[in-house]
Amino acid sequence: MKISDISQEHLNKELMDRVLFHGTEDDGCRGEVIFVFGSLKATSYRVPLAVELYFNQRAPKIMMSGGNQDYPEALAMQEKEIELGVPKEDIWVESKSSNTTENVQESMKILDEKLGLCSINRILIVTTSYHMRRSYLTLKTFMPAHICFSMCSAQDNNTRRDNWWLSRAGVDRVMKEVEGLVHYTRTGQIMDAEV
Repeated sequence: MKISDISQEHLNKELMDRVLFHGTEDDGCRGEVIFVFGSLKATSYRVPLAVELYFNQRAPKIMMSGGNQDYPEALAMQEKEIELGVPKEDIWVESKSSNTTENVQESMKILDEKLGLCSINRILIVTTSYHMRRSYLTLKTFMPAHICFSMCSAQDNNTRRDNWWLSRAGVDRVMKEVEGLVHYTRTGQIMDAEV
């Protein structure tokens, strides 16, 4: 079944788990850049993981992406990374975007300018686990086809694969994310995928 084929009556815990979490484990590969999607809580969950990947030499540069606020998420994330010891010259910032698609489209311009998209073989994706599928499919939709991706999920408090169904907030977020994925794939905004 493809994501675009999912209807409301299909949705159950097992299917939602499969859509969002199956096959999103970190493969441990190295790449040219760590791509961090912004959020209001990115400095708590996503940034520490990106810093860990950087210091484990998984990639030499970090792309912070996210506007969406009076003070852009990407700038707050950059400040936190510098505080955690990442040199400013190894952090690139995209602060115009306000959603996942814009994160990718705006960041592509910077990545092309800094590295050249043709020189990038692998990008490490950093976002929360429930947002990973959409982030991956969005990158696959817009980035050149030769680029591979490693999925490095940051673990927040209530939308992890092992606990999302235990709280109302977790269930609501996962449900909204699955419904969004169905909509985006049906309308051709991002590529479809088998689940």
